[in-house]
Amino acid sequence: MTLNYLDIAIVAAYVIGVLLLGIYLSRKASKNLESYFLGGNELKWYYLGLSNASGMFDISGTMWTVGILFVYGLKSAWLPWLWPVWNQVFVFVYLAVWMRRSNVMTGAEWITFRFGDGKGAKLSHIIIVVFAVISVLGFIAYFFEGIGKYSTAILPWDLSFTFLGYHISSAKSYALLICGLTSLYTIKGGMHSVVATEVMQFVVMTIACIGVGVVAYNAVDAGDVSRMVPNGWTDLFFGWNLDLDWSGTPFPQVNHKIKTDGFDLFGLLFVLMVLKGVLASTAGPVPSYDMQRILATRTPGEAAKMSFLTICVLYLPRYFMIIGFTVLALVFMRPEIMAMGDVIDFEQVLPMAINKFLPVGLKGLMLAGFLAAFMGTFAAFVNSAPAYIVNDIYKKYINPQATDQRLVMFSILSSLLLVVVGIVFGFNAGSLNQLILWLSSALYGGYVAANMLKWIWWRFTGMGYFWGMLFGLVASTVKLFFFPEYVDIFVFPIILLFSLLGCMVGTYLRPLPNREQVKAFYRTTRPWGFWGPIKKEVMREDPDFEPNQDFKRDSFNIVVGIIWQMAQVVIPIYFMLRKNTEMILWCGVLILTTALLKKYWWNNLKNIT
Repeated sequence: MTLNYLDIAIVAAYVIGVLLLGIYLSRKASKNLESYFLGGNELKWYYLGLSNASGMFDISGTMWTVGILFVYGLKSAWLPWLWPVWNQVFVFVYLAVWMRRSNVMTGAEWITFRFGDGKGAKLSHIIIVVFAVISVLGFIAYFFEGIGKYSTAILPWDLSFTFLGYHISSAKSYALLICGLTSLYTIKGGMHSVVATEVMQFVVMTIACIGVGVVAYNAVDAGDVSRMVPNGWTDLFFGWNLDLDWSGTPFPQVNHKIKTDGFDLFGLLFVLMVLKGVLASTAGPVPSYDMQRILATRTPGEAAKMSFLTICVLYLPRYFMIIGFTVLALVFMRPEIMAMGDVIDFEQVLPMAINKFLPVGLKGLMLAGFLAAFMGTFAAFVNSAPAYIVNDIYKKYINPQATDQRLVMFSILSSLLLVVVGIVFGFNAGSLNQLILWLSSALYGGYVAANMLKWIWWRFTGMGYFWGMLFGLVASTVKLFFFPEYVDIFVFPIILLFSLLGCMVGTYLRPLPNREQVKAFYRTTRPWGFWGPIKKEVMREDPDFEPNQDFKRDSFNIVVGIIWQMAQVVIPIYFMLRKNTEMILWCGVLILTTALLKKYWWNNLKNIT
């Protein structure tokens, strides 16, 4: 890629600005663990919301979304439900409030708050620490490999060199440089630096997204796109089968992608996505940067507002850019795409589109935006995991009397160690790819059942949590090694049932061992669910206690919130495709759902404590 001096200056100015801002704020991180990992619970909710949105704006996820939009058209708006993308709706409606009431620092510490200090609780505590640390190592390796690949495609300089007889490729050199710069302000500055730089990064990314969308809107019209795509590509809704045939289009090889994905039974896929989505969203966020942002807010009400803002600012600009790159690739990049053969590499489509279509200045801003996307996500993970090592291992089991200065020092060392180990994994990504895939698939596969029950069932114990996670890990591992040809979502019900079996076995091995701790959790968190016996005891001990009666209202707000989020996804797509009737209808849906959330959710936050 050729870069103008103005583009280079923009990228350089961004990198220098981020470093200076992060280092300037680093002095605030050295007070204690709360200051280092949670910003001392003094950061405003809207800063944390913008920071959270920045952390979710990763390069690889964006390119995956461009790829599925290219292949599946409007129906691709449903595919992020595989995660599910609307778990954030559950979080802002009620889970953020429940979580923030705990006043803990990490997800592992929350386990102790929920289950106490018995044997089962300690096993659960340990498995969550392992989950958090291994997940972060895997993501650091993943980001290291990804940023190196992107950098060599979008930056013109060859940085390869030989060190002690070992050849370091240009991709690895770029990855080392960018990961090193990001780690510098993240490790030194803690949460204060991470949030401030991520807010700055989000602004850069948003401007770049709007710029790409404007370029695409002026370059492509609806007729150009319709000549390139099959019938049904612009339809949002679907039947039992996908019925999307690219054979008669300029891109017949896309049918190979659809077959490989295994999504032809789209109706069944949708049912399973909803089933998994509800259960996974009820389980709550995994112990990473998203949970850390919730625990860093000042009050439970602000935790809810922070999660709400994350959705408000993320989807419209991001999808404006995504549909922009998609239509540019469809209309103008047929020769480059056809040259790829049967397998289209959408990661290569991105740098080619940037180089081919973006003018001087906007190209530099776009490159800075993608660097911001990487640096924001990388910094968020690097800052979240060391808390588990220092707070949940060192302070809890090794040195409970450690001073604040020692704990902060160990936090910095832990961050550095995790980055180094993650980069070592990244250098060997080819040989470790299967291991990383096994770790992430197995651990996440075992997460849903146990973490759903911990919120809603009084009888659930720490031992049940541990065995549920373990059974889920075993089931996911068996699937990965012995049945890799099956799409994960179609096997999810079997893994879920196996994990639920572990939950039941572990829970009923012995009587509830920590009834007083369960009552303390219920009294503080005030969840709804199956809490009958505990609720009666708490109300008998404290007649003024008011149990949570908001299940119906929360369920209504979740349905409204999912529709509200979907509107933000499809509006920029319809706008770019000049589908004005559909765009106006969905704008009306967005206004209506916003009004409903204002009345039935936002207005009730003033009663939240």
